[in-house]
Amino acid sequence: MPTDIIMPQMGESIVEGTITKWLKKPGDKVQRDEPLFEISTDKVDAEIPAPASGILQEIKVTEGTTVNVNTVVGTIAVDGEAASAPAKSAAPAPVKSAPAPEKPAEKSSAGVPPAVAGASRPRSPEVQPPPSAVVPNNEEEEARSSPLVRKIAREHGVSLSQITGTGLGGRITKQDIMQFIESQGSRVGTGAFARPTEPSEAAQSPAPAQPASLQRPATPAPYPGDLVPMTNMRKLIAKHMIESRRTSAHVHCMYEVDFTRIVNLRAKHKSGFEQRHGARLTFMPFFVRAAVIALQQWPILNASLEGDNIRYHRQINMGIAVALDWGLIVPVLKNAGDLNFLGLQRGITDLGERARTKKLKPDDVEGSTFTVTNPGQFGAVFGLPIINQPNSAIMGVGGITKQPMVITDKDGNDSIAIRSVVHLTLGYDHRLIDGAVADQFMAQVKKNLETWSEEVG
Repeated sequence: MPTDIIMPQMGESIVEGTITKWLKKPGDKVQRDEPLFEISTDKVDAEIPAPASGILQEIKVTEGTTVNVNTVVGTIAVDGEAASAPAKSAAPAPVKSAPAPEKPAEKSSAGVPPAVAGASRPRSPEVQPPPSAVVPNNEEEEARSSPLVRKIAREHGVSLSQITGTGLGGRITKQDIMQFIESQGSRVGTGAFARPTEPSEAAQSPAPAQPASLQRPATPAPYPGDLVPMTNMRKLIAKHMIESRRTSAHVHCMYEVDFTRIVNLRAKHKSGFEQRHGARLTFMPFFVRAAVIALQQWPILNASLEGDNIRYHRQINMGIAVALDWGLIVPVLKNAGDLNFLGLQRGITDLGERARTKKLKPDDVEGSTFTVTNPGQFGAVFGLPIINQPNSAIMGVGGITKQPMVITDKDGNDSIAIRSVVHLTLGYDHRLIDGAVADQFMAQVKKNLETWSEEVG
């Protein structure tokens, strides 16, 4: 008998999910645990692996359709069975579906987010990959790589036939293709969202112009006049932002921080840090550690309102906002106050990577008590972030830039020097946090960064 493909339950509170994309089509070979389709729930987006090896025999639930957990969404004819001719994708049983806009058949939907656009619909001429890019079209290559790997290959003009995969069954992993690109001397991470958890170093010194073949293709716009339904993630972002504005009395304060000490410290240790620990040394753990120390001194910033009561949280669970191609998500670094610097760096890197590859679980995005967001990675001087409910505060990190500053020595003499500067913004709920307390908290964060003395490992 064929093996049923089930809509999984991604957490106790999850009752339904939307199939946003099938990564295989009927008749394709699949390997057990190979990514088979993508789903979106009210908690996370995720890739779902195949439950068995064999042939994808039937797709019962089409893209863009929402069904209850444990619903059979397709079948796999397992190895050794005489698979019948692949059935055409059947219309699902009565389920909730997102409305699809009507449009002429020749119009492109390439710019529609994955949750609402079918993978087989044509791309408009203006969004074709650049001529210099090598787009894998071999079925074997497609079968042994994920959509993320194929996307990286297109952006960097790499043929997957050149790469030996180290994954299951010779599957090409993201690490495989990134190592290949590095060995060829290509720039890694040229896309705007390539490293969403690290503050922008480009803001310190402009990067040289890149060859056209290495530049990230511009996100294609929907066809003019299209009415495009929002993805589940976009709907949830909109809902949460409006609810936060209606719930909290938002106030913001902004502090200018002399970041030179940490910029120099990172430049000195980043090579050795990566060699010793196998992890890149980024700026984000410095900001998180500085905030953790201040939260331990000002616990009201790590509290939340519950009716007429104040809940002082025992642990500091740090939400780390991650910008994705398809939206924004805030995975949570649990018990951040118990982690050393290396633990913070590894935890932040892990959350960012799993967010980008849709490997987060519902528990990974629940329970935050304070949030750090980083608009500076895209060049913003500072932002005025909206509080991530039920938190009472959120800290925004601006871009790191070189600026002239007045420096006063121990004898009181002033001079002008070029310094690396970052602007930090605190958004806080004035129902719970007074302005004086917020300012004292941020003054402590500023001091922690400007007088940094901890070892970085």
